[in-house]
Amino acid sequence: MGDKPLWSGRFSGSLDPKIREFTSSLELDKRIATHDVRGSIAHARMLGKQKIISEDESARIVRALEQIASEIAAGTFAWPADAEDVHSAIERVLTERIGPLGGKLHTARSRNDQIALDLRLFVIELLGDLDRAVKDLALALVERAGDEVDTVMPGYTHLQRAQPVSLAHHLLAHVEALRRDRARIEEAHERAAVSPLGAGALAGVPYPIDVQAVARELKLPRTFRNSIDAVADRDFIADFVYAASVAAVHASRLAEELVLWTSAEFGFAAVSDEHATGSSIMPQKKNPDVAELVRGRAARIIGDLVAVLTSLKGLPLAYDGDLQEQRIPLYDAASVAPALSTLAHVVRGLRFDRDAMRRATERGMLTATDLADHLARNGVPFREAHEIVGRLVRERIDAGKDLAGLTTNDLRKVDPRFGPSAAEEIDPARSLASRRSPGGTAPENVRAALEDARRVLRG
Repeated sequence: MGDKPLWSGRFSGSLDPKIREFTSSLELDKRIATHDVRGSIAHARMLGKQKIISEDESARIVRALEQIASEIAAGTFAWPADAEDVHSAIERVLTERIGPLGGKLHTARSRNDQIALDLRLFVIELLGDLDRAVKDLALALVERAGDEVDTVMPGYTHLQRAQPVSLAHHLLAHVEALRRDRARIEEAHERAAVSPLGAGALAGVPYPIDVQAVARELKLPRTFRNSIDAVADRDFIADFVYAASVAAVHASRLAEELVLWTSAEFGFAAVSDEHATGSSIMPQKKNPDVAELVRGRAARIIGDLVAVLTSLKGLPLAYDGDLQEQRIPLYDAASVAPALSTLAHVVRGLRFDRDAMRRATERGMLTATDLADHLARNGVPFREAHEIVGRLVRERIDAGKDLAGLTTNDLRKVDPRFGPSAAEEIDPARSLASRRSPGGTAPENVRAALEDARRVLRG
């Protein structure tokens, strides 16, 4: 076969070197080489079992492929520099080693179903990496939340102080998002785990193949139903990049809060020295670079999703060369996994300032809603109660004061329907304890949520 393309018989001349360089995908393909060989081994075994080639021929091909797989894993495989892609590179080396028999490997197979398989196996690997990274970040948050059930901090809406919440409750909100990410990853895995081998170029193959045997060897639970769709489908790539994008967005929201919380303006937390960087000119600086880079990477991965979807939107069935370009955003999107794992490392090293959080809940009238609820429980329509407390808030602002320090007598002067325990509603810890509705921030709720998260993540 030498250095001829696999398709050279149709053409009278050699390929222009500039065209060869532009169309080659070998460098892109090297990341999927291990999966390419796995698929070829399964295919060769099936060819032997089905008597499409002899069992001896099958065994010789498999032995040579196993040697190639070992060399690829060790980094010693000699890649033909002028090969068009990973498939032709491996087939060329195989043929050099075992002679014309190597050319029988491609019986009942096209590069179209071959690359579809390689990419599915690779995406399954990436989904596993992503799931482990998401789980690691979720566990880091759960570990930190375990010590912060009774830590009171401001909850925010519109980035304005809103109501007191437990720090653990806030951290577990991020865990909920990550749990959804894991469910999304599981769904993507289910759709990716389909063997397309046997679809051929697009119409199937005229051989008595056993597609189930190949799927079983590759631990893929399902096979394709339509040969055209089998080679045209790249939804599984879009699924992975979407799952990676949403996980990146969730990590970015957490990272944004870490940037805010570790600023002097908030002062709620500090990044450990070994997880921060400094300034080349300002000696006092301690920068949360990891959080900022995670935030920036999310933007990049969202761009990867747009690239994948845009490359698919105008393609006629079945296989088109445009699909080769999807590997670039696919590989880039995989970089979310180390970003999440690194962020988990930073979370484990955070130092929370509980006093600063408590002090922040005592300013900003965070328990105003509790006063309105107190009136509502005493029979005042909530909308009227809201108006009454709103006037009180305005008066306190005009006086340059907060709600702290108000007595029940003070409140009854505002409205006599305030009960004898009204002033107690101003205490942030009491506010926390009162939120016992399902999913609320009351400590007993948060402890139950922690146990549930531990059970799910460690199960």
